[in-house]
Parts: sequence; structure tokens; C-alpha cells
Amino acid sequence: MRILLAGGMVYMGSSFHRLNVAVENGRVVSVSPNSPKDMGFRVFDVSGYYIVPGFVDVHVHLREPGFSYKETISAGTAAAARSGYTTVCTMPNLNPAPDSVQALGAQLELIRRDARVRVIPVGCITAGQKGETLADLQGMAPDVIGFSDDGRGVQSREMMREAMLLAKQLDKPIIAHCEDNALLGGSAIHAGAYAARFGIEGISSESEWRQVERDLELVAETGCRYHVCHISTAQSAALIRQAKKDGLPVSCETGPHYLTLCDADLQDEGRFKMNPPLRSAADREALVEALCDGTIDMIATDHAPHSAAEKSGGLRGSLMGIVGLETAFPVLYTKLVETGVLPLETLIDRMACAPRRVFGMTPAAFEPGTPADIAVLDLGADYRIDSGCFLSKGKSTPFDGMRVRGECAMTMVNGGIVWNRNIRESW
Repeated sequence: MRILLAGGMVYMGSSFHRLNVAVENGRVVSVSPNSPKDMGFRVFDVSGYYIVPGFVDVHVHLREPGFSYKETISAGTAAAARSGYTTVCTMPNLNPAPDSVQALGAQLELIRRDARVRVIPVGCITAGQKGETLADLQGMAPDVIGFSDDGRGVQSREMMREAMLLAKQLDKPIIAHCEDNALLGGSAIHAGAYAARFGIEGISSESEWRQVERDLELVAETGCRYHVCHISTAQSAALIRQAKKDGLPVSCETGPHYLTLCDADLQDEGRFKMNPPLRSAADREALVEALCDGTIDMIATDHAPHSAAEKSGGLRGSLMGIVGLETAFPVLYTKLVETGVLPLETLIDRMACAPRRVFGMTPAAFEPGTPADIAVLDLGADYRIDSGCFLSKGKSTPFDGMRVRGECAMTMVNGGIVWNRNIRESW
């Protein structure tokens, strides 16, 4: 297939330039102000749009195998494609959990059959994510991006040390959900003003940052590459900032909701319940600062769909987790870029380029020969988020009804169009 994206503003790393992007056989073949001499291309006029590398989300839950009533690989990757994501890494909270070659194989078969974008699994750290014995890290290593017990912190220091030593040998990162069960406190929301006002025992910030602190000590000892999931506290950001200054092989992510909301925004609805919880305004401000200065490497959604019934119990009775793929870019563009907090180029880096750099994927660059994984963005789109229109089976989001700007108009994966809102071919 030969496609020409004509007249768009193309992301060239530090700035945008009006160029034509020609794609053939799944790869970029030219980026130029001129059209190719051979005009045997399907031409799409994207003047007025922004052409960027496809987004990468290193933290999603596609729920298959085992929980297809919450989400499927087909629906979850359709939501990803609609939102400009061309690669997602799927977490191991599954049944069977991918803790062995056989269990991982069941997941890989579903991915081959149903995925609409690139999907890379994350394998378990421990068998069944129970924290008792190591999973088969060596056997799974060729097919996973790294290892995580996401949703559960590894409680044993010695178990985490053992995992790091083996992951180091395999040249794979540990992708850590940091949560010390002994320090949790509550189980619904942050231990802050809202919890105090309504008499709810809150989840302490220390339960996150103490395990980050422990793991960083182990990284210094083992030399393992280490990535921290969904940081939510100022203390976690400070610890990671110092670890980077010390030269440790450390990276981290946070989610759009931690950058734009805090516990003052809580409502007693399941769509405001996630793990870690929304923290204080001071935490939010510290995370934004850490995103701007590069302490936070990337933004990941932690897309975690549940059924409507599972999210109907308010803050106390709902399961943890919200969906995020279909809201991430518009929320961040509206709340951070349009307000002048973050340049658009930096947002694109944190959503598309940094995940590739940190996890050793093919770099995001519009250069001849690179895979044509591309998102075309309409920054002028103005609308209200309507979860009822999501392609994901999950509908629970704290951003429902929010007025936003910015939308993905087209997504290409390996040169094929996997989402096209309304861009027509010009003849």
C-alpha cells in the first residue's frame, strides 16, 4: 500500500514543519516539502492537521484471557487505534496469568488473532502474581517487554532482589507496581482532606514511596533496569529524580489523571476510584513539575476497564481502575498544552518517543526506512468527552462530560490505516 499524507505539520523532534510524508510497504519512504515524482499514491490532504509518531502506552489492561466481560483485545486495541496509539504493552492481571511459556502462549495467540495495533505483553514477576516464587522469567523473556506483578507490590525484599538479578541477566526491566501492604491504611482513596471530611480511612502516600525507596536501593545493588508504574506522590518523584542524578538505570511513568486531578476533585462515584488513588493538589503539582523536567519519562494511561456493575458501588464499593486510552491526549492537550504548562513537542515526546527510548523499541522518527506507525491529530476539534461513545468496553472515566480540544483523526500501524475519523482521499 502506498499512501501520501500531504501538507501536514510533521513532528521532527524539537519542532513541527509543513511536509509531505510518503509511505510504502509499511515504511516511511520520504519526508519532503515536495510530492513524490511517482504519483501512484493514495493521497490524503492533511493540511491543518499535525502528523506525529504513533503514541505508545506501556501500561494497559486488555483483560484477555480470563476477563473478556471487562475488555477484549479487539475492543481495547480498537480504542487504542482511535486514540493515536500504535503500540500498547498489556499487563499480566489475567487468567491464566502469564507466568510461564504456556500461559503466555494463550495470550499471544489472542493478540495475533485480534489485535488492531502492536501489542507487547508484560510477564509476571512471580508465579500467579502471588509473590511467593519467581515466574519463568527466562522462558518468557523473548516475548515480553519486561516483568511486573502490576496491581500488587512485591512484598518480599529478597524476592524482588532475586527477580532483579535474573532480569538483569536477561536484559529486561522490572516494571514495578510499588505498594507496601503494611503501610496502606485504607483501600479506597488517598489519606487526605476528602477522606478526613467523610470519615474514610485513606491510602497513605508512604505505601507507595517507601517501596520505591526500597527498590531503588536494590537497583543500586543489582544494576537492574527498573521502571516505576503510575507514580502518584511528590515523594516518589523526588526519589526517582535523585536516583537519576546518581546514575541509576531508572525510569517511571504517571497517568493523565494524576497530572490533571487531585482528591479535591473526588465524587462518590466509581469512576473516581483507581490505584494508586488521586492524591493531593501538592502531589499533582509536583508530578507536573517532574514531567516538565524529565524526572517522569512518559505518560501511561493504566487503562483498566471493569463492567458497569463493578464500578457502581461508589468510592467504597467499586473496583479499582478507570479507562484512559480514549481520553489521554485530549485531556493532556487541553489541560497542559493549551494552558501553557507544557509545549506540544514535549507532550508528544512523553507519549510517543520516550516510551520507545526507555524500552528499546524502534525509535520514533520520520526518516526513510522507519516503520510507518503514525497518528494524525486534529488540534482544532472541540467536543465533550462522552464515555457512551467509547470503543472500549469500559466506560468508567473521571473525565466524562469534560470539554476538551484535540482528537486523533487517523492512525496508521505499519503503513496500514487502522483508524480514520473523516479524512478523505484527494484525487
